[in-house]
Amino acid sequence: MIAASLVRRTRRALAVTALTVPLAIATAGAQGTPSTRPTVAVMYFTNGAISNNAEYAPLSKGLAEMMITELSANTNIRVVERDRLQALLAEQDLGATGRVEKETAAKIGKTLGALHMLMGSFVIDTKQRIRMDVRAINTETSELEYATSVTGKADNMLELLGALGTKLNAGLKLPAVPSGFQEGAAVGAKGPNQLRSMMLISRALEAQDKKNSTQAVALYKEAVQANPNNARAKTLLASAERSAK
Repeated sequence: MIAASLVRRTRRALAVTALTVPLAIATAGAQGTPSTRPTVAVMYFTNGAISNNAEYAPLSKGLAEMMITELSANTNIRVVERDRLQALLAEQDLGATGRVEKETAAKIGKTLGALHMLMGSFVIDTKQRIRMDVRAINTETSELEYATSVTGKADNMLELLGALGTKLNAGLKLPAVPSGFQEGAAVGAKGPNQLRSMMLISRALEAQDKKNSTQAVALYKEAVQANPNNARAKTLLASAERSAK
């Protein structure tokens, strides 16, 4: 009798296990596992233009937007969208184009869930040459991880951003870019009128942040006309047009 009872209990236990284990596996699958891809955030670039400083000020946002776009082409990492950064800066009343200390940048990056916070700056001289510098800060330690720069003609700005993205991927030892990746393709690096199109995009971003969708649409349209190769400008235009309705 005891043996028969033990057999019955064992069978019931096995039956329950057979039902609950698949359910647990299915639940875990539905919930998913946290992404292990490293996350990168990009601060607005600091404007160091030697002449016409105020004229070039909008590039602080524009360069950050395009750096985000270029880095996002590496689908093996996660890049924080500019809208999230803008919302956080506005909430904390931090100057969008002012200098931010690396400790503050690290805190912002950590709040955004990023391990790597990129702090950029640019200088345009009187001969229309541009230098862009980027420092990568580890948000866990606030320490400098990597620094790099690119220099060239301002009208090759998007091509230079593509090169900067490649340097950052390598210097930060981020996961390799997928096969088929083309440096600068996401930002229209081979297109014409790069400085003009970037100025228009940058002004459009400022208009959007001020909730002026009509002005943003008009500026994005000009940017696309200036550089039809810039796929990001077309995406931003479509988004602004939806907001304007």
